[in-house]
Amino acid sequence: MRSAISRTGAWCAGLALAAAVAVPVAAQDQATYARSLAATCTACHGTDGRSVGGVPPSLAGQNKDYLLQTMKDFKTGKRGATIMHQHAKGYTDEQLELIAGYFASVTPGPAASAPAARGGY
Repeated sequence: MRSAISRTGAWCAGLALAAAVAVPVAAQDQATYARSLAATCTACHGTDGRSVGGVPPSLAGQNKDYLLQTMKDFKTGKRGATIMHQHAKGYTDEQLELIAGYFASVTPGPAASAPAARGGY
């Protein structure tokens, strides 16, 4: 009986330890997933949402709720667009929330400049 209790206690302790380790890994995986979703915005909105020249607008540092609502409005057609409605329709609401959260977490600033072209080839 005593060994059964010890095994149960050890099993519960192991389960608690596994859960404690899994949470940070899951959060890291979710952050990586959010960044990979947001990477699809780079062509127009710049690296990490820092656009060049302000058109289209920079997304870095914007309010998460504002970004999420704007993307949902594009998705439903409530907000007109030339291309954003098509992009937004390609994501679930959960993915849009991750994208909005990612851009809200990015520090706003100037767009990264393109690397200089190499000559001599």
